[in-house]
Amino acid sequence: MASFPVINLVKLNGEERAATMEKINDACENWGFFELVNHGISPEFMDTVERLTKEHYRKCMEQRFKEMVANKGLEAVQSEINDLDWESTFHLRHLPVSNIAEVPDLEEEYRKTMKEFAAQLEKLAELLLDLLCENLGLEKGYLKRAFYGSKGPTFGTKVSNYPPCPQPELIKGLRAHTDAGGIILLFQDDKVSGLQLLKDGEWVDVPPMRHSIVINIGDQLEVITNGKYKSVMHRVIAQTDGNRMSIASFYNPGSDAVIYPAPELVERKENKDLYPKFVFEDYMKLYAGLKFQAKEPRFEAMKAIENTTSLGPIATV
Repeated sequence: MASFPVINLVKLNGEERAATMEKINDACENWGFFELVNHGISPEFMDTVERLTKEHYRKCMEQRFKEMVANKGLEAVQSEINDLDWESTFHLRHLPVSNIAEVPDLEEEYRKTMKEFAAQLEKLAELLLDLLCENLGLEKGYLKRAFYGSKGPTFGTKVSNYPPCPQPELIKGLRAHTDAGGIILLFQDDKVSGLQLLKDGEWVDVPPMRHSIVINIGDQLEVITNGKYKSVMHRVIAQTDGNRMSIASFYNPGSDAVIYPAPELVERKENKDLYPKFVFEDYMKLYAGLKFQAKEPRFEAMKAIENTTSLGPIATV
């Protein structure tokens, strides 16, 4: 199997630009994932984010997780658990309105750091969307506008820890799923592995690399690109030792954004319109109950109600 795609963003600035853009396109078409190095977020700053995230888990979340495991008797399970993930998480919202100030237990330094980290990831997400536009032959800014809705995009972060698990063959760290949203930017632990994606029917490790950002395609980009780029099933395998940190930031459409295939990408396809037209919030309501199932029935369900969705103009920012 071809090796996992690693993209050096600095190479966009020189004579290797065309080859790098092709690598990004190939990763989006054939993997749904790629790993970014030299992405512009400083290694020192990422070390601070990691240190504070791990400290916060130890101080505020580890004991709670142990109590949950004890209460549910998870250390002694005999058969596979299919309705639970071996993870300890909290969520931050950045756009359209931040909730970082209200999230309990966060120390001031951690709040400030995560706010700054989100700002840098937001810029990186928008740069990547424009690179995808270039590869897709769409006008610059098209994807950002498609995500815009009336209040701009939705942007949030899921901070997860995957503690050591006594029976990883029976309990997944995170069950297999595709991501519902737009483009996902992940800062993952470089010492403890666990993230895998499904490629050609086989589970493939997403290699932990120091200071990299892992990018993956969500369901909304699959719809807008009319299937040229596809979201991919992925999961987290719990490990018997080591606590894996995962900071996943989701740059998604605004709740009232109307999502549909870009007309230019429909015209070039013989099958024409493969995907439905829908309001992002309606998709998320459906996804909430079906996250750990195949995405195709979700698209079919949205197709069944699309006749009731009026197609608003794409926002001009």
